[in-house]
Order: sequence, then structure tokens, then C-alpha cells
Amino acid sequence: MFGREKLATLVAEFLGTGVLTLVVLTVYHSQVGLPFFVSLSAGVAFAGLMLAFGKFSGAVFNPAIALGLWTVRKLSTLATILYVVAEMLGAWAAVSLFGYLVNTKLVSISAHYSTRVLIAEALGAFVLAMVWAASLHQKHTRAVSATMVGLAVTGGMLVASSASMALLNPALALGMKSWIWGTYVLGPVVGAVIAFNLYDLVFNEAGSSFFKSIKITTTSAASPAPKVAAKKKTTSKKRSKK
Repeated sequence: MFGREKLATLVAEFLGTGVLTLVVLTVYHSQVGLPFFVSLSAGVAFAGLMLAFGKFSGAVFNPAIALGLWTVRKLSTLATILYVVAEMLGAWAAVSLFGYLVNTKLVSISAHYSTRVLIAEALGAFVLAMVWAASLHQKHTRAVSATMVGLAVTGGMLVASSASMALLNPALALGMKSWIWGTYVLGPVVGAVIAFNLYDLVFNEAGSSFFKSIKITTTSAASPAPKVAAKKKTTSKKRSKK
């Protein structure tokens, strides 16, 4: 049913999401579990994982990003479902492993709907998805893309940390035991979908057409110059004959 290439894609998403979740869990429950250090560790981990697995799956590691890619037709429906399933399983495996390592059962975070949390998660995911879309469209090298998206993960989580746990990732919400539909699940999806579609609508063709217009303007402005020079040469020859 699955060839080696498809299997590698799903395993990459499973492992990448799992490692990312494990890193965030470890830092969050450590003595330096401040938003800055959690965000920084998540960004560094994401950049490293993108370098490791980006060749095989594109290094999505986030169901919200997968759904955003699906809305702009960068992922098929079947691929999106498989990506989301692999990512959720990776997060579930990570939280199970972390609970075993620390020999403690993590308690689920119970919280009610909060508009501020929803907006904070959506805004952070918007920052991440916008940079993700830019990296995809501009076709950077894997190293540059990893740096860009890693910084976007850190920046987006710092922005969201003003009002929420700054997860920006439904799979990470599952791993952090904060699976709350109205905030930590819906917020990142809304932000990512808006960002991908906005980039596709506004920036997708604007950059290339802008540079094309500069080329046309430069060529048309420079083309009359040789004709003027030729007329000058002809005039000087006529004068010499006289």
C-alpha cells in the first residue's frame, strides 16, 4: 500500500513532531520553564528537525500548518489526513515517553474558552505560517528555510505567550495535556489558514511580476541610446566628406 518514499514521509512527521513535543515538555517542566526559553528551545529544535527531515516530508510537524497547506492546494486531502494522524501519534508517543522518564503522570490542563487565548494562539500561528509560506514560495535552500521557520516558531510563541501557553500546534497541545478545542486547537488552525491564504492571495505572484516590470522598464529606457549614437556617427561622416 505504501512505498518506501511515503513511509519515510510519515515516519519523518511522526519522529519530528514527537521530538519537538518532547523538547517543549522537558523545558516547560524544568527550572527554566519560562516562555522565552520554551520558545527558544522550540525554535532551535524545529530548525534542527527541518534540516534532518525536511527532504522527506517538508518538515510540517504541525496539523495547523498541514491544514493551511491543504487550503492552498499544496497538500492533497489524503496526504493532509495522513500528516495529521502521524503528527498526533508522534505527540502522543512523546508525552507517554516523557511521563515514563519522569515517573509522573501528567495532569490534563482544564480550562474554559477564552477569546484572548484564542486570538493569541491564532496570532502566533499566523506569524509562523506566514514565514512558512514565504519560505515555500521563495524556494530557499533547506538551511535557509530551517533558519527562517525556526525563528518564526520562536517569534510566534513569544507573541502568543502574552496571553496563552503559546503552543501554536494542536499536536503540541495534545502532548502538553492542554487539548482545548476552542483555544489551543482552533486558534492555531485559524491563524495558519488565514496566513497561507493571505500570502497566496497577496504575495504569490506579486514578487515575480514586480521584477518583470523592472526588467521591461530598464530595457525600454536603454534601447533608444544606440540609435542616437548611430545618428551622431552618420552626421560626423557627412561632415568629413564635405
